[in-house]
Amino acid sequence: MTNTNGTPFQVLMLTKENYGNWCIRMKPLLGTYDVWEPVESGVDEAEDAAATNKKDQKALTLIHQGLDKVKKVRLQTLKGEFESLHMKENESASDYISRVLAIVNQKKRYGEELKDDRVVAKILQSLDSKFDYIVVDIEDSKDLDTMIIDELSISLQSHEEKLKKPKE
Repeated sequence: MTNTNGTPFQVLMLTKENYGNWCIRMKPLLGTYDVWEPVESGVDEAEDAAATNKKDQKALTLIHQGLDKVKKVRLQTLKGEFESLHMKENESASDYISRVLAIVNQKKRYGEELKDDRVVAKILQSLDSKFDYIVVDIEDSKDLDTMIIDELSISLQSHEEKLKKPKE
């Protein structure tokens, strides 16, 4: 959304810790739409309830539109992070899966639903080369469409333990 001058309307994310900073930045933005007063002071006795309600709704709409924009940008960033994930050479399978699930959970919080089969496929495609033959075995012996992440995690951790045994 743009304001009357044609510049984009941007909203700072409001948290418990940044209310003061949020007010300082939002006052001029909402003021250009003549809707800051209801946010700051609530109902004005001199103004009729219908006008106050209209300003409240306009302020809420502007804030929500700005937050939706922030949400979309954050989701786009998370999509990029998910697609570029690769297991590091010395990273354990459980650490890598935890890293993948952290991004998956963030994406879910922002409204994108990722099914287990998509996450399983991503993990299998992005494992370190030391897992190549277990990946082939899993792909041949398991139904990847119904496999859950915990099942994959157990298989990979078991394989990892077998790799460590000869060294010990």
